[in-house]
Amino acid sequence: MNSGIGQGAQHYRQVAVHSGVASAGPHRLIQMLLAGALEKLAVAKGNMERREVAEKGRNIGLAISIIDGLKGSLDHEKGGEIAQNLEGLYEYMGYTLVQANADNESAKLDEVSGLLLKIKGAWDTIPEEFQKIAMYSEEGKVL
Repeated sequence: MNSGIGQGAQHYRQVAVHSGVASAGPHRLIQMLLAGALEKLAVAKGNMERREVAEKGRNIGLAISIIDGLKGSLDHEKGGEIAQNLEGLYEYMGYTLVQANADNESAKLDEVSGLLLKIKGAWDTIPEEFQKIAMYSEEGKVL
């Protein structure tokens, strides 16, 4: 009986996430991506501690994919130096996560989590009235 409840809860979470994404604006989507990457890194750290090698690799891979998505959302034309700096930081994070996976080093997961938390903290402080103006290109890229 519990497995049915667990499956129902999982299905509910998936529907909630999908509907949240569908109704989210670009600013909220970036917040969700940052939170998703942080969640995957936290789960990967637990996997690492429990020596769940396959799951650790899967969750680190998902975090890298999310970070690649963030990197791909940058608009270098309008974002200039900030976009360039973020791209370098995202590339560093991806490289560090590959090393963390290979070397089984949770400190590297913590380092990337700390960097993501700083970006997310800055992103979260953008006042609502500025979230919709001049932050996104016509293609939806982050400036």
